[in-house]
Amino acid sequence: MLRKKDINVEIGEQVKTAREKARLTQEQLAERIEVSPHYISDLERGVVGISLATLRRLCVTLGISADRVLFGKTESEDAFSALERKCHGLSEEQYQLLLNMVDQFVAAIELERKK
Repeated sequence: MLRKKDINVEIGEQVKTAREKARLTQEQLAERIEVSPHYISDLERGVVGISLATLRRLCVTLGISADRVLFGKTESEDAFSALERKCHGLSEEQYQLLLNMVDQFVAAIELERKK
C-alpha cells in the first residue's frame, strides 16, 4: 500500500469540511463536479490528489476559494467568507453600490479614529 502524501490528506480534510458545510453528500458533490463518488471518497481520505480543473469546479460548486482548500482557513477569514457568500449573487451594479457604501463606512471610521 502506498503512503498517503501529507498534502493530499490536508486537502482532503478541507474538501470534506467544505462539502459537509454545504450539506452535500459525496454523491451529490461528485455529480456536480463531474467525478465519481469513489473519487470524492478517495480525495477526502487523502488517497488521491486533485487536478487544477477539478479544484476549480470544486471551488465554484462549494463557493470557496482555492486558498481555503489548499491552505485551510483561519478564524479571521470567517467574517470575510460570510460577507463573500452574501455578495455572491449581486449584480455588478449592486456590487459597486455595496463597495461605495463600504468605502464610506471605512472612511467614517477612520475619521472617528483621528478625533
